[in-house]
Amino acid sequence: MARERLSTTEIAKRIQELDGWILSDDALSITRTFKFGSFIEAFGFMTQCAIHAEKLDHHPEWSNVYRTVEVLLTTHSAKGLTELDFDMAARMDKAAKH
Repeated sequence: MARERLSTTEIAKRIQELDGWILSDDALSITRTFKFGSFIEAFGFMTQCAIHAEKLDHHPEWSNVYRTVEVLLTTHSAKGLTELDFDMAARMDKAAKH
């Protein structure tokens, strides 16, 4: 998948396709907070997303406290947002619904 930085127009379009993600003020990253019913659900979500991250070779910056998972996505090599970030975000949204 391409690791070229997306244009502001493309970012605006792509973020509309996501559920609950917030674009940073500098438009270099997107963030989302996921809340689950328990720690085990949050950890299961992270485990599922880790598998996706390995397959994409694109890893999130994230933290977990009890049932909450905070996520930040950006592509460091591109110094901003790429298709990889939006693909990973969509996979995370899907994982959170299950």
